[in-house]
Amino acid sequence: MVAGYEVTLTAGLTVERGSDLQGIIDFARDGDTLYLGAKAFEATPRAFTDPLCGNCQDTRTPVRASYGFIIKDKALVIIGRDRNQTRLVTNGGYGVYFENSQGSVIKNLTVTGGKRDPDGNATDAGIVVRNSKVLIERVDILDNDHRIDSVVVGIGGIFGREGAEITAVECDIVNNGWDGVALYRGAFAMITDCLIKEGRGAGIGVTWDATCVAYRNEVSGYWKGIGSFGTSIVIARNNLVHENLGWGIIATGQSTLDAVNNVVHRNGNCGVAPWSTESRGKIINNIISENGWRDQWVCPCVGVWNYGDWAKWKFDNNIVWNNKDGEYRDIWDQSGIHGNLNVDPLFVGEGDFNLREGSPAINAGDSLIFNIDGTTSHIGLYGGPQARSTFRSR
Repeated sequence: MVAGYEVTLTAGLTVERGSDLQGIIDFARDGDTLYLGAKAFEATPRAFTDPLCGNCQDTRTPVRASYGFIIKDKALVIIGRDRNQTRLVTNGGYGVYFENSQGSVIKNLTVTGGKRDPDGNATDAGIVVRNSKVLIERVDILDNDHRIDSVVVGIGGIFGREGAEITAVECDIVNNGWDGVALYRGAFAMITDCLIKEGRGAGIGVTWDATCVAYRNEVSGYWKGIGSFGTSIVIARNNLVHENLGWGIIATGQSTLDAVNNVVHRNGNCGVAPWSTESRGKIINNIISENGWRDQWVCPCVGVWNYGDWAKWKFDNNIVWNNKDGEYRDIWDQSGIHGNLNVDPLFVGEGDFNLREGSPAINAGDSLIFNIDGTTSHIGLYGGPQARSTFRSR
């Protein structure tokens, strides 16, 4: 027995009372499981100097930062009793910080209450992962919206740093102050079935030489939707990217983007943008529709803006339709070429991106991509092997 807690090492640590969760984390051994009760656990933030900078030109730039809870040099399984009521109130920049933690799991709880660090180079987020392999499952990362007037950036959702291997499944990343998911040097993440909503920066931003696989996510309410930057690699399939202020999906730098079976709908400026001469990839089976509802800001109010080298892109079997200032800019009209169409996709209704009977998107995708039943892929969210049967906007 530890004061204020019930502790059973063989069956895991059951944490019901008391407030010193960090003390229990420090006490736990590698491989232990912590079961957290339906209550708020409030951290006492600790200042530290991060020896590396995630997004500086010189990565060896020291950064002044803080963390709320830290899991370091061991793997723990942390499980909340109630996703809404088990709340980690972090009070720090790096809210829940995993360092040298190979095989940790955090699930079924909420991470909230972060405080922005004054150093603008600090990669503040609800969950920060460095040199660790972490599963983040059914975690709500909410309302980490504290800002400092002198610092442009805020607090993000999930950030991957050097050596991170992240799997995030069925998480709600909502109303935070910066990127929903950001990956920096050497990080890898698989982000699936997540709601990423109402923030600043990018919903999913992949930078430097990071790699991201993003399936079946909904991304809305950011300045930017999904972006590949630097020399990163992004595989984005069956995502709904809508109602962002600037562009929906972008590739720039020397990055590689594989964008297949997404719906890019009603973003403020452009839908999809190859934005450098050195970026490359494929854009296949997407519906790019009704973009351009606000004044031009970061790109023209069109469906597809080619600000790069079009010869480096495979652009097949997309529906590009009803974008404010036209379907294409700085590239010839692709309708009728390689299976691309300019027709109403016939969504079921507002916020419901299922396809109506008779939709031109049904079985109209790339002939080498198949639905799970073996038929030719539909265009849009419900096509291809990664699709789910229904996808209603949340």
